[in-house]
Amino acid sequence: MEWRNSYLDAVLVPFGLLLPILYHGWLWHKVRCQPQRTIIGINSSGRRLWVLAIMKDNDKKGVLAVQTMRNAIMGLTLMATTSILLCSGLAAVISSTYSIKKPLNDSVFGAQGEFMLSLKYVTLLLIFLFSFICYSLSIRLINQVNFLINIPCGVDDASPVTSDYICDLLERSFALNTVGNRLFYAALPLLLWIFGPVLVFLCSATMVPILYHLDIVSGEGKRGFGSKVEKMGDVEFLEV
Repeated sequence: MEWRNSYLDAVLVPFGLLLPILYHGWLWHKVRCQPQRTIIGINSSGRRLWVLAIMKDNDKKGVLAVQTMRNAIMGLTLMATTSILLCSGLAAVISSTYSIKKPLNDSVFGAQGEFMLSLKYVTLLLIFLFSFICYSLSIRLINQVNFLINIPCGVDDASPVTSDYICDLLERSFALNTVGNRLFYAALPLLLWIFGPVLVFLCSATMVPILYHLDIVSGEGKRGFGSKVEKMGDVEFLEV
């Protein structure tokens, strides 16, 4: 009984969190070394080519650029709003005097004391708070791109605002968006931690293959769109 109530959390929860951490470390290495084999790398190439195409023909595609940026900002705003609302709800639960641990004691493995429940809610609060910060910074950067992308190429050769600078801003924005999304994904196993550490490990082990199929390009994709992007020119990737 003692082992079940305390050591399951100490063993299963770290192992459950270690699985996605190792996966994302491997994914980062894959994006850096073989970007065209990942969805993140191919999308990064496409966005850079899109910026170059917009700035090259700014008179005809300026409205398209603004509309695309607006749609991206709307999505980021929705996620940022959701994150801060979840933070507010978790803060209300933490500060509340109402105790919910009693209905869970007899049906859930793992520790369910006052300290452990507070640790679970505080961890979730921090995850959603960092996610909100990432989305907010992403909105800030994409707003800058929204202004700068309408600058025609060749207006002032001495200007520091170049296509490479705008591409880097856009890539930083989407990198922060990706980090915010992955933090949201990490919150799901931690949310299940309320009902026991076993679900944390099972959910993390299930998420890794799902994310793998979402992040890695299949064989047809590598021969198809990925090869087309490589043929269109050498595209530099932002170091994150």
